[in-house]
Amino acid sequence: MRRPVALLMIALVFAAGVFGQVPTQSPVTNKDAAPVPESASGRAHEMTAADVESFLDGLLPLQIKRDDIAGATVAVVKDGKLLFAKGYGYADVEKKKPVSAQDTLFRPGSVSKLFTWTAIMQLFEQGKLNLDADVNQYLDYQIPEAFGKPVTLRNLMTHTAGFEELLHGLMHSDPESYKNLETYVHETTPVRMFPPVRLGSARRASA
Repeated sequence: MRRPVALLMIALVFAAGVFGQVPTQSPVTNKDAAPVPESASGRAHEMTAADVESFLDGLLPLQIKRDDIAGATVAVVKDGKLLFAKGYGYADVEKKKPVSAQDTLFRPGSVSKLFTWTAIMQLFEQGKLNLDADVNQYLDYQIPEAFGKPVTLRNLMTHTAGFEELLHGLMHSDPESYKNLETYVHETTPVRMFPPVRLGSARRASA
């Protein structure tokens, strides 16, 4: 049975409210670019939920059919508020149960890293985090010392910390054996197999 798959839609596709195709030849320069359509008031058209729905309604069903995906849900956030959310395809193919943006659950998996790293980089820009310091100073538990080198946020963000690949206990079919993420992280620290890679440092952006 196929399972629903969550699709990550990049908001940049809606930049300036223009839903044009990506050029197949050389990129268009600012000099050659067509002007952004303006409203009667002379300002660029502001993206609306109807714009997003019209675009996705023409895109998602085709992608779902082409890639043999059961279902997907898409949410678009604009200016810190939910602008649009809609489900496509089926949450249960056999029963023909449609995906609901409000009720159908998807396992986010590595998509959650995008939000985590975005938050970290925002704190870095504010001078509250050091990407190249020992990450233990930010944790309420300690990663064991190894190789005489600390693990840094930069290592974690680039998968260069040297940890073993660990999946045991990450997924459960029995609700009684489930552990929340905080408990799991405290009880299941992966073994450090290799020394962390030393990467170039970055300076916090100044105002």
